[in-house]
Amino acid sequence: MQQYDLYGIGAALLDTEIEVSDKDLAELGVEKGIMTLVDDARQKQLVDDLRDHMITAKRACGGSGANTVIAASYFGLNTFYSCKVAADDNGDFYRSNLSAAGVDYPTTLQQADGGTTGKCLVMITPDAERSMNTYLGISEQLSVAELDSEALKASKWAYIEGYLVSSETGRRAAITLREQAQQAGVKTALSLSDPAMVQFFGEGLREMIGGGVDMLFCNRDEALGFTGTDSLDAAAEAMSDYCRSFAITLGADGALLWDGTKQYRVASPQVRAIDTNGAGDMFAGAFLYALNREMGFAEAGELACRAAAQVVSQYGPRLQAEQHPELLAAVI
Repeated sequence: MQQYDLYGIGAALLDTEIEVSDKDLAELGVEKGIMTLVDDARQKQLVDDLRDHMITAKRACGGSGANTVIAASYFGLNTFYSCKVAADDNGDFYRSNLSAAGVDYPTTLQQADGGTTGKCLVMITPDAERSMNTYLGISEQLSVAELDSEALKASKWAYIEGYLVSSETGRRAAITLREQAQQAGVKTALSLSDPAMVQFFGEGLREMIGGGVDMLFCNRDEALGFTGTDSLDAAAEAMSDYCRSFAITLGADGALLWDGTKQYRVASPQVRAIDTNGAGDMFAGAFLYALNREMGFAEAGELACRAAAQVVSQYGPRLQAEQHPELLAAVI
């Protein structure tokens, strides 16, 4: 069995990025800055209404967990990803993208079912904010059947995408993965993923976390919402009840880290942000790479902040493969 540094689980979504205005969002009734789950009809309506914008659309294999695992793979980790796609063109595209990025996946991904591969419409406004409308498609049926226990046992870290909380079977798969990882001595990490997940599925996220994970990733809004606090200091104190270490991303202000003993504040390079989609995913991928390579938290945070800053300074949720060694060279 191949030894893995990182085993991830999450939704498989084909991302389509479109540049829009705040007026467009208002007219379409799209809530800005969060991920909203929609049905196929609503997503098709949005695509139709935005058809004049589609000439600038960019398609990519995505989903938050996939972005993180692919980033970790490009940095140099051996990675594995559990997800679910349909027997359609988008499913074929998704599998080929994972393989091209060096990410292994369960045999169940080759045995795709009918239905529709999940899709995410990512609308980017001039202030670089991303607003997502997601049709999960067959990803909503992600379940324990998509887990590979042997690959998990052969891994150093397991990473759970918080968006899975919105699916009954996905949440159960995430909990099972966390339990199996802990039984096998595999370290666990989880991302809270989005303020909307915290607001509407907070109890489900706590169930996914269980008695605590080794590493928790979130941004400032997610930390405040999840802990029910009104200051970053209070949130940081409360977060320790759910994890043995954490990283709270603060956008242009960098990140607040806790390694279980000591807090660190890490600055972010100052860049012109044009697209914040994928910034948190990249942060987690870079940070997990660093932990796998036994870097300290301060060094891991510096790499992760540099990587996230690079992502927001260009369009798309991920970097090109060749950009990852350049980021490593700037830190190591």
